[in-house]
Amino acid sequence: MISEGEARSKILETIRPLPSRRLSITRALGCFAAEDYFSSLPLPNFDNSAMDGYAVVASSCSKGERLRVIGEQPAGGDRHLRVLAGETVRIFTGAPMPDGADAVVMQEDVTRNGDEIVINANVEAGEFVRRRGCDLAEGQKILAKGERIRAATTALLASQGLAEVIVGGHVNAAIISTGDELAKPGEKIAPGQIYESNSALLDALLQRSGAIVKAVEHCPDKRESLIDAIKRGTKNHILIISGGVSVGEHDLVKDALHELGAKIDIWRVAIKPGKPFLFGSIGACAVFGLPGNPVSAFVTFVQFVRPAILKLMGAANLDLPQVPAKLAVDLTNDSDRVHYIRGRLEDGKFAAVGRQESHALFGLSQSNALLRMDVGESLRAGEIVDVQTWE
Repeated sequence: MISEGEARSKILETIRPLPSRRLSITRALGCFAAEDYFSSLPLPNFDNSAMDGYAVVASSCSKGERLRVIGEQPAGGDRHLRVLAGETVRIFTGAPMPDGADAVVMQEDVTRNGDEIVINANVEAGEFVRRRGCDLAEGQKILAKGERIRAATTALLASQGLAEVIVGGHVNAAIISTGDELAKPGEKIAPGQIYESNSALLDALLQRSGAIVKAVEHCPDKRESLIDAIKRGTKNHILIISGGVSVGEHDLVKDALHELGAKIDIWRVAIKPGKPFLFGSIGACAVFGLPGNPVSAFVTFVQFVRPAILKLMGAANLDLPQVPAKLAVDLTNDSDRVHYIRGRLEDGKFAAVGRQESHALFGLSQSNALLRMDVGESLRAGEIVDVQTWE
C-alpha cells in the first residue's frame, strides 16, 4: 500500500498529453489551449464613445455654454469629423471619437435647440471616452497554454479575428461495472441485489472532467466475461473498472488484467475511503480499478482519475478548486489513512454531511466539498481550513 501522494505522482508520470488539434473557436469550449495566444489588436482598437451624447472639447464646456452641432457620428465607419472649441458632434455608443474632441456629454445632460445644445452639467476631459487599448494592449497574452477555454475566452479570441484555436486532444473513456449483486436500474430487483449506481456516477464525473464516454457495460463475476469487456474497453484512452479490485474470492479484476498482459503500477492506496484502488495500463490505455462502494469510487476518481484526464487533455492545472472555509464542528481523523470528509460548503462554512462511510451515497449527494485530514489530525470548530470543491 502506497501513500496518496506517491499514487498521484506515479499516475501522472505515466500519463502523456494527447496530440493537439485545431478547432473552430465555437467548438473549443471546455478544451485547453495547446499554445500561448497574444493579442494582435488593442481593445478597443480606437478611441470611442461610451455613451449616446455629444463629443466636445471639455475646456469649452462650462455649465450653460452653447455649442454648435456640426455633424453626426454613428457607430460604424469613421466620418473623420473634427471638433473645435464651441462646436460639438452628435455621437452614439461605440462610435469613433472625432478629432479634437476629448469628452462626451450624455444626451440627458444637454438641451437640444435645433443646431445648438446647451450644456447642463460640468464636463471633464476623458469623460465617457473609451481610450484605445484601455482594456487590452497589443501583444498582451490573452490565453495561456494549458488554460481552459471558457465562453468569454471565445469572445476574446474572436475579437482578435481568430476563427480557430489549437487545443489538446479529446479523451475517450469506457466504464465497466462488476458484481453479481448489481441490478440494472429499471429492472426488477431480486433478493440480495442492489441497483448499480456507480456507472451513472462515473459517467457524470467523466463528462464533467471533459472526457467522452464511449461505452458503459456491466459484467457479472465471471472471468471470461470480464476479460472480453476489458479487451473492448482498452480501445479507449481511459478504462474505469468499478468493483472487483479488493482481495475477496470474487474480486477478479487484478487477475483478469494480468492475463491480458497489463502493467499494474498501483494496487491499494492509503486513502479513506478508497483503499482498494488499482492503476495500470494495457498498451496505450490507462486502466483505473475503483472500489465498488460509491463514495470510495467518487473520492478515488476526483483524486486520481480526474487529474489524469486533465493531463491527457493538456491542462496546466490538474487540481480541484480549493477555497478557505470556517469549520462548523470539531473533527478528528483517528484512522491510519488520510481521510476525505464529505461535507457542505455554504456561506463560507464547512460542515460534514451524513455518515462518513464508503457506502453512504445520500450524504455524498448532499455534499459539495471535501476536507482532507491527515492521519491523527484534529480540528476545532471555528478553525479556517482549505476544502476542495467540485460543483
